[in-house]
Amino acid sequence: MLLLLLGCRQETKRTDNVRIRWPRDPETLHPHTLANALAIQAINLTYQSLLAIDAPQQRIVPWLAEALPVVRRAGNTSYLTYRIRPAATWDDGQPITAQDILFTLKTMRCPDLPNERMRATYGFVRSVQLDSTDARRFTLVCNQFAPDYVLTSGDFAVLPEHLLDPRHQLRAFSLGQLDSMGASSPVVKQFVQGFSQARLEQSPGKYGSGPYVLKSWQSGQRLVFARKKPWWGDQVIPTPAPLLARPNQISFHIIPDQTTALLALRRGDIDVYSSLPATDYQQLASSASDQKRIALYASDSYEAVTVGFNTKKPTLADRKTRQAISHLFDIPTLIKATQHGLAYQSASLISPHDKHYYNDSLAPVAFSPARATQLLTQAGWQQQADKSWQRQSASGPAQQLALSISYRAGDAAYEFTALQLRTAAGKVGIPINLRPTESSVLTQQLQAGAFDLYIRSLIGNPFAHNFLPLLHSGSTGVNGGNYTGFGNTSSDALLTELAAAQDTVRKKQMLRRLQHVLQQENPLTVLYFKRNPLAVARRFTDLGLSGLPPGYEATRFSVRPQP
Repeated sequence: MLLLLLGCRQETKRTDNVRIRWPRDPETLHPHTLANALAIQAINLTYQSLLAIDAPQQRIVPWLAEALPVVRRAGNTSYLTYRIRPAATWDDGQPITAQDILFTLKTMRCPDLPNERMRATYGFVRSVQLDSTDARRFTLVCNQFAPDYVLTSGDFAVLPEHLLDPRHQLRAFSLGQLDSMGASSPVVKQFVQGFSQARLEQSPGKYGSGPYVLKSWQSGQRLVFARKKPWWGDQVIPTPAPLLARPNQISFHIIPDQTTALLALRRGDIDVYSSLPATDYQQLASSASDQKRIALYASDSYEAVTVGFNTKKPTLADRKTRQAISHLFDIPTLIKATQHGLAYQSASLISPHDKHYYNDSLAPVAFSPARATQLLTQAGWQQQADKSWQRQSASGPAQQLALSISYRAGDAAYEFTALQLRTAAGKVGIPINLRPTESSVLTQQLQAGAFDLYIRSLIGNPFAHNFLPLLHSGSTGVNGGNYTGFGNTSSDALLTELAAAQDTVRKKQMLRRLQHVLQQENPLTVLYFKRNPLAVARRFTDLGLSGLPPGYEATRFSVRPQP
C-alpha cells in the first residue's frame, strides 16, 4: 500500500465536496487485500499506517507514528523501534497502542484470511517486542536489514484489536506459530469467523483511525466518504502534512466510458479526472471556455510502457535478435500518435528525470530497420529470396523468424504500438501476429511463458530500486514477476546486491551498471515514460500534485480564495 498524503499546512477554506471520476469499482475495500490502485486510494481515507509518503517532496514521513523508526542492527537481525502519536485514538476514544500493531501483523499471518500478499510482504518481521513502560512504544524484530524495511515496516493499515478481537484470542499465538500453522486450530477458526463478520471488504470506516467514513457505496455508480467530526487528528496543531483532511466529503463517481467522463467534467458534474486520455487533454487545452473552469496538469510519472521478450524462446534466446526487434519501434512517432507528446523516451527503467540514478551515458533505442537487419545477420539469421529469415539450428529443423506480440485488449495505445511494429517488421521480412488479450488471461499467459513479445506498463517509485521480482532468475514461473525469463549468475548477484545497498554512491554505481547490462541483454525495451494528464476544477487549490498515482491528494484540497 503506497500512501499518498501530501504537502504542508495552509489555512484555507474547507472544501464541502470533492467529486472524483473513477473508471470502475474498486472491487473490495479490505485493507489487507489491496485489490487495485482505486481501492488503495479509498482505503487511505479510512485507515492509517505508521508511515506515509510526502510525494511532492519524495520523502517518507510519520503518520500514526510520531517519528521515523529508530533502526538498530545486530548480526542477522534488525530492530525497528516506533512510538505511536500520543493523540492517536480510535473513534470510540480508545488509544491506539502497540497491541494494535501486533494484532494487525497477526491478522496478516493468520490462516484462512485473505492475506496472501500481506503474508509474503511482511514475512520479514519475526516478532514484536512490546515496551512494558509505554503502551505506545514497540520494536519490530526483523530479518537482516534491507533499505526498504524502513518504508515497508510502517506501510500497512492498522486495525483495532479491542473491536476485532475483543476476547484477545490471537494473543495466544506468536507470529511464527501462525506462519507454521496448517489447518487452523479451533481458537483460530473461531477468531476467523468473527473477523470475517466485520466485513472489512466494505470498509465502513469504524475499524479505521482515518478521517473519513464510508457513507454509501452504490456499486457501479458512486462511493461517498464523509469527514469524521470529531477526529483525533484535529487535535494535532500545527497539523502535519499526513493529517490534513480538509474536504467534508469525498465522492468517487464510477464512469467507465471516457467520452461520458469528459462530458461530466465539462458540465461540472465531476471535479477531478486523472489519467485523462491525451486526445481529451489536448481538446480541453485548446478550448478557451473550458480553460476558464478547468485547470490542466501533466506531472511526470513513474509509469514506463515496455516491450518484453520471452528469452526462453529459441528465436529470441540471443540478445542480438532482441536488439534487432527493438530497433523496429518508432518511439517518437508512438509518443506523438498515442500520447500527444505527454510522454518521453528513456534508455532504461530509471526515469531520465531522476538525474542521480539515470545512466545518461546510454542512448534510447533508435528506430532503424537497417540496423535491425544488420543485427539479425550478426545473430546468424539469413534472409531468403522471399525476404523471410531463417537460422540453422544445432538440433532440429531451421528456425523461422515469425513472432507474435501480446497486449491488453481495448488499449488503443498498445494496439497502435503493435500495429506499428507489424508494419515496420513486415518491411524487413518478419511477420508479426497481433494477440490482444483480456487482462486476466494475459497475465496467465505471461506467467506460463506462452508469448513471444508483450506490451505492458511498469509502475515504479522513487523510494526503492528492488528489481528482484522483475529480473531475477528465481522470480520466473507462475508466482514470479520475471515474465521475460531473463537472468544469470552475474545479473542475479548484481540485483541482490542492489536490493540490499544502503550507501548512495555504491547504489548509484550498481544502478548505472544494471542499466547498461539491461540495454546490452535487452530482455525488455522501455518505449517511454508517461506523464499523468490531470484535470481539476479551477475552484480548488492545494492539490498535492506528484508523479505518484493518482497524481493528487484529495484530502488536501481547499477552495481557492475569491479575488
